[in-house]
Amino acid sequence: MSTNLIKQTDFDAIIIGGGACGLMCAVQAGFLGKRTLILEKNDKVGAKILISGGGRCNYTNLYSSPKQFISQNEHFVKSAFAQWTVDDTVSFFETYGVSGKEKTLGQLFPTSDKARDVVKIFTDLCHDLGQIIKCEAEVKSVEQTGNGFEVVYEQHGREVRVGATNVIIAAGGLPIQKMGATDFGLRTARKFGMKIVDTAPALVPLTITGKDQQWYEQLSGNAIFCRVWNDQASFEENILFTHWGLSGPAILQISSYWKAGEFINIDLLPNENITELILQERELNGKKSLLNYLATIYTRKFAEALEGYLPIDKNLASLSKADLETIEDLIHNFKVKPAGDKGYDKAEVMRGGVSTDELSSKSLEAKKVPGLFFGGECVDVTGWLGGYNFQWAWASGFVIAQNI
Repeated sequence: MSTNLIKQTDFDAIIIGGGACGLMCAVQAGFLGKRTLILEKNDKVGAKILISGGGRCNYTNLYSSPKQFISQNEHFVKSAFAQWTVDDTVSFFETYGVSGKEKTLGQLFPTSDKARDVVKIFTDLCHDLGQIIKCEAEVKSVEQTGNGFEVVYEQHGREVRVGATNVIIAAGGLPIQKMGATDFGLRTARKFGMKIVDTAPALVPLTITGKDQQWYEQLSGNAIFCRVWNDQASFEENILFTHWGLSGPAILQISSYWKAGEFINIDLLPNENITELILQERELNGKKSLLNYLATIYTRKFAEALEGYLPIDKNLASLSKADLETIEDLIHNFKVKPAGDKGYDKAEVMRGGVSTDELSSKSLEAKKVPGLFFGGECVDVTGWLGGYNFQWAWASGFVIAQNI
């Protein structure tokens, strides 16, 4: 294997990872006249941007605030979000030709519905600003030197050593391995003696096994608008039954707050009371069966699946007070104990990461290692579903660029 040494003075910073954080950092550094090198393991930058939102890229959320982020330090993101706001994100993309359209719950997508338009902004700007992008470049190590860092990477069977005063770790988290995800950011932090908050898949479908699995399998494909909650958080969105358990936006959201062994609660008819609705319907048509009535609220398949839990063959007029209590408890407080989750390859993001205690909230520079910065998903900052994690990526990339 041949080795090539690039002069230490060539770059102000080396950015490891060409995702949302790394690309924004390179562009913002370029605006400030700083020269950066992006090292990207994949054959193109922005791999996760390109698949996000089903290829449409939900690139921010209009309601983004620190409240929608999970971290051991709930205040950590405040400085970054003060420096780079949602308005800044919207303005940045509009300036370079991508205007947004709001969908549900503040989610902003390009009007073109094309994630590649988002990536093209960054690749074009990097070219115009003289920022260098090296793809298929797998970083092997980051070492401190007398005047900064030396980064060793392998590209096309050739080992390259490159130096800079600053190194930015924007290598993402553990999802999704088939797209090149690794634990490089976490390993680098540990190497420099930094604490790591335990990691786990987040925004991930949940699995059901054992005696209940068949019940979920038969409902595969059924979606219901629900409120899903535990003692930490509550979300009102669709859930989706699958042959292996539960998915859908509300389940992905609560998964970030769920730990193995815990129950989650589901209100299958939020904002209404099933008992009141049944009593109203009983006055109009007491001979209607509970099955036929529930089939007007849910799919018939779902109503039929409740046979083992509810007296669905009874007509409404014959439902006792105890029956109504049973119905109300099941509909408004359906309890689920997932067996696990679908893992990092089905997770949107990673929970946990480099401890915020190790980083300056104002600059995202490592306190113990001057010139070493961490941004994006590898930090212990995890957003909700719906564009929040992109807002953190853009903000952290901007903040780092101001401080290199």
